[in-house]
Amino acid sequence: MHNKKPLMDYRRVQKLQTPLFLTGALLSGVGTSVSVPLAILGIAIMLFAIVIGVLYYRCPHCGRPLGRVGEGGSYCPHCGKALDAPVEAPARSVSVPAYAKLNLTLDILGKRNDGYHEIQMVMQTVSLHDDVTVTLTGGNGIRCRAEGADLPCDERNLAVKAAKAFCEAMDYDDGIDIALTKRIPSEAGMAGGSADAAAVLRALRTLVSPALTDERLEQISASVGSDVPFCIRGGTQLAEGRGEKLTVLKPAPKFYVAVCKPDFPISTPALFARVDGVTITDRPDTTAMLNAIERGDADALCANVRNVFEQALDSEQHERIEAIKHDLLAHGAKASAMTGSGSVVFGLFSDEAACRMACEALQSGSVKTFCAEFV
Repeated sequence: MHNKKPLMDYRRVQKLQTPLFLTGALLSGVGTSVSVPLAILGIAIMLFAIVIGVLYYRCPHCGRPLGRVGEGGSYCPHCGKALDAPVEAPARSVSVPAYAKLNLTLDILGKRNDGYHEIQMVMQTVSLHDDVTVTLTGGNGIRCRAEGADLPCDERNLAVKAAKAFCEAMDYDDGIDIALTKRIPSEAGMAGGSADAAAVLRALRTLVSPALTDERLEQISASVGSDVPFCIRGGTQLAEGRGEKLTVLKPAPKFYVAVCKPDFPISTPALFARVDGVTITDRPDTTAMLNAIERGDADALCANVRNVFEQALDSEQHERIEAIKHDLLAHGAKASAMTGSGSVVFGLFSDEAACRMACEALQSGSVKTFCAEFV
């Protein structure tokens, strides 16, 4: 991590090192014929000049070594900034959006030996988002606060868990403050917690280690939650395994999304348990969905929207979910399904005005609606 300004300006190193070398060379040369201690002193001075170059001949912006004193151009070979450009104070705080996701398809292929389920799903980022602000405090520990939802702010919160995973992976031990402004509904199947965790990791990368790749960030995120690696990059992706095996796809055709959150939660563990006991009769054709996305075929995409979890709902939940799906289709949605383990139901619209009208029509005391779009 190269986020600290060098203690000595690189130009001062250039001015200091040359006379030190000359003095050391002179003393060592004279000392060889006059005094051995004088020669040793000359050698020590030259070594000191070398150490100064190694430690302090560095870019004033990124802190990385510039090579041998006097070599190189006017720009840092690492960050590319002009060496004589004004040095900006390092960022201490950054705010990033945490985008929600939808499942265009969700198929459960079976239960694995490790107790997890083998999943295959196509996921899509949408514009509905939380705001996440991460600040480096210079103190100790990780603090978190949330507005817009009643959430725990300890390690039960994936944002805190993500910050801890980053600190352990990057050997970072300064204080971190996390502020969440929640908009993504909880217990909705939209990966709100995972999106917040991914946003924290992206923010910490910006503040602490900008050179960190998406691949490395995904590795760190895998220990936090199954949906977090997807949320690192977002967009349109195929997820397999527990959800951690990702394949980035071409951007899906543009759709507006009516997001409908009914006033009841659905337990994900209970739903997985129910899936193991039912016969799935209507599975998504994942290959057909992938082909539709590859071709940019919006109609074929809509025709292949499926979620097998809908077949594992209890009778009351199924009735409510189906009613919302029916209402969305009646208001012009091209496709409708539950996302994740629910309870959010979404409808896809090609027209923004129609999407907003559907949201207004379905908004009620028992259903909260949001208008979003693919991003």
